Amino acid sequence: MSTSEPVPAVRPARPDYLNASYGVRSWLLTSDHKRIAILYLITVTFFFAIGGVAAALVRLELLTPAGDVFQAETYNKIFTTHGIMMVFFFLIPAIPAVLGNFLVPLMIGAKDLAFPRINLLSWYLLVIGGLIALWALIHGGLDTGWTFYTPYSTVYSNGWVVVTAVGIFIAGFSSILTGLNFIVTLHTMRAPGMTWTRMPLFCWGMYATAIIQILGTPVIAITLLLVGAERLFHLGIFDPAQGGDPVLFQHLFWFYSHPAVYIMILPAMAVISELVTAFSRKPIFGYKFIAGSSIAIAALSFLVWGHHMFVSGQSVYAGLVFSILSFMVAIPSAIKVFNWTATLYKGSVSYQTPLLYALGFIGLFTFGGLTGLFLASLGLDIHVHDTYFIVAHFHYIMVGGTIMAYLGGMHYWWPKISGKLYPEYWSRVSAWVIFIGFNLTFFPQFIVGYLGMPRRYHQYPEEFQVLNVMSTAGASILGIGYLIPLVYFIWSMRYGKDAADNPWGATGLEWQTPSPPPTENFVETPVVSGRPYDYATGREEVALG
Repeated sequence: MSTSEPVPAVRPARPDYLNASYGVRSWLLTSDHKRIAILYLITVTFFFAIGGVAAALVRLELLTPAGDVFQAETYNKIFTTHGIMMVFFFLIPAIPAVLGNFLVPLMIGAKDLAFPRINLLSWYLLVIGGLIALWALIHGGLDTGWTFYTPYSTVYSNGWVVVTAVGIFIAGFSSILTGLNFIVTLHTMRAPGMTWTRMPLFCWGMYATAIIQILGTPVIAITLLLVGAERLFHLGIFDPAQGGDPVLFQHLFWFYSHPAVYIMILPAMAVISELVTAFSRKPIFGYKFIAGSSIAIAALSFLVWGHHMFVSGQSVYAGLVFSILSFMVAIPSAIKVFNWTATLYKGSVSYQTPLLYALGFIGLFTFGGLTGLFLASLGLDIHVHDTYFIVAHFHYIMVGGTIMAYLGGMHYWWPKISGKLYPEYWSRVSAWVIFIGFNLTFFPQFIVGYLGMPRRYHQYPEEFQVLNVMSTAGASILGIGYLIPLVYFIWSMRYGKDAADNPWGATGLEWQTPSPPPTENFVETPVVSGRPYDYATGREEVALG
């Protein structure tokens, strides 16, 4: 007679938001802010991939001076696809909708956002708007550029202007509802003891962004509605042949679209504030100044739209005012950069992947911001207007800034989002590949732009080819750099080591709950008693995998 060893009982998985329920229906009808953030993550990654493919095609065409890959009309549609997908369906929603949705309730000790169902609706609106725009781009495309300048967009273009505008119009409501949710949540659902001066700087950044989303987005929505109405019914709003004013469109468009730059960059700055203090093991330097600078940027962003119109025929006096205001908006941005630098000074700095992205952001954003001061100067702006200097400046802010911060935030909070660790070696490799590839892509564009190469042309003089080859080579490296994190994030979900609840030794409330968090975030409502970022003076060794 033989006996067998008793089989040990299988330890049940700890309940969390990922395994609370299963099936597609449970995700598509969820009201959990964390699951909605994952839905946003999948969605914006999809649109980023489309915009990235379009960018690769642009760089492929510009590899040679002759327009020998695409016809001019096709090239126009490709760079328009790149701009629309990246600006409206990736850069604007990426950090607020993904990281903001996931983290704001966790950081303030709340169970969810104020309006969970509206939060889900905002995701559906982004998806619907994006698919409508994508349908238009597939069925013939659009050649106006992402700016929809009139009267070309209202009279002469043969593309799907109205359909694309409808897609962006619908997606705009997603942005408005997200901003509304953040403002109400931050005002009404903070944990006991979490005063405004104890609130994480990430939440301050989301709050300032939400103000712009609510006040600015209706302007672009109405503007695109007017473009569609004029194109369909010939109302004569923007068409000079019917008594309209095309410059009016520029005023309306840039009144939103320059604040939209801060919808993209303010959340990025908020992420960097969290990363710098966590990996320097010091309280953030000048907490109130950083928080106040976020609100100052939000307010000033509505006053600088005219610097896009220095060559549009506006008065010299208006140009002077907008120039001064454009210099002023650099001040609160500089406050942040100086305070981050002061936080790192004499800190116990740990050069792990999230901080590598943060340092990359600080360098690239600073460079992009300084070149923005060039463009705020009337005389110099006239020289480089509509050249590749503008393209380089914009991408140093948006790609070197927003996407670097987005990736830094994803690496920092990935253990909390997924409960898994990613391979630290490959994550550091990707950070360096992206940094090198980015600079090789866009720095040459400053030079060719200053030398006079106009943007949005598929042909150029032969003397610019060497710099364009460098730029295309850099874009290839940059694309590989973006693919590496996608691969190891997906890999980590199945094969990565389980993450500790607080692998970084950080101080925020989001790290005081399990990884991944339970559906209602906290077993008990936390009570906040200390100041934010109250790190110990001794060095705390924390590491991933």
